[in-house]
Amino acid sequence: MVKFGASLLSWVLPEWKAIEGAYAIQKTAAAGFDLLEILLPPSMNIDTATVRKQLKENQIQAICSFNLPANCHIPFYPDQAYEAIKSALDKAAELESAILAGVLHSGIGVFSGAVKTTQENEILVQVLAVCADYASRLGITMCLEPVNRYESYVCTCAADVLDLIEQVGSPALALHLDTFHMNIEEDNFRDPVLNSGSHLKHLHITESNRGMPGEGNVNWDDLFAALAKINYDGALVLENFSSSIPGMSERVNLWHPSRHNAQELAEGSLAFIRQKALDYEL
Repeated sequence: MVKFGASLLSWVLPEWKAIEGAYAIQKTAAAGFDLLEILLPPSMNIDTATVRKQLKENQIQAICSFNLPANCHIPFYPDQAYEAIKSALDKAAELESAILAGVLHSGIGVFSGAVKTTQENEILVQVLAVCADYASRLGITMCLEPVNRYESYVCTCAADVLDLIEQVGSPALALHLDTFHMNIEEDNFRDPVLNSGSHLKHLHITESNRGMPGEGNVNWDDLFAALAKINYDGALVLENFSSSIPGMSERVNLWHPSRHNAQELAEGSLAFIRQKALDYEL
């Protein structure tokens, strides 16, 4: 059975801070979610013992994600990337997260000025193989998230990640899809899920405009029908944003006021995806 999650960004800005983190955990529990996706900061400055205690007190499970910073873009800085991912895996283990999701293949917004080369791909495979081996020893699955063409040239669709998974050949490497990026890069919401099968281990749920599911262009029925077909049993984590959170608009490029405040968006989105999961017996 799937579990329903909120992102840290459902409540606060992405940088982890103690007071804001505690607030996000409490809000996640009060809204009725099963888990909170904690976006790990590049500094890894997070008191995992305290956070683990707060999660337990609120009966919330942690799932960790991490996005490689620009100075850890794998094709350019393979050693730095490995150390960053290794540190993130250590933090995920301390937070008892079974997965580390996110943009683990490249630095967001870093471009070479050309398409990915064979040499760059070889570097990716080498680094990811070592990272996957380390993740395996920790009992963690690394879930790589393809993002749209405006954020990366390395992995922009499910097929890119599936190709890397095949080349690396480690069961500790899996796919993380996001409906916002799928809406831009995929032909539809059905085939990438069906083609991924058991490799799909994590899913970000967000509307095409980053708002309330059902108020945009995402074909939710195609998506959930495909998830049911592959017997998906991972997490469904909301990653939509509200401009009602001070500073969020500038951080995630929300250039128009959101239709819903953060509380309405979280609760309404959860109700929507919970009903879809029921409709498709997930």
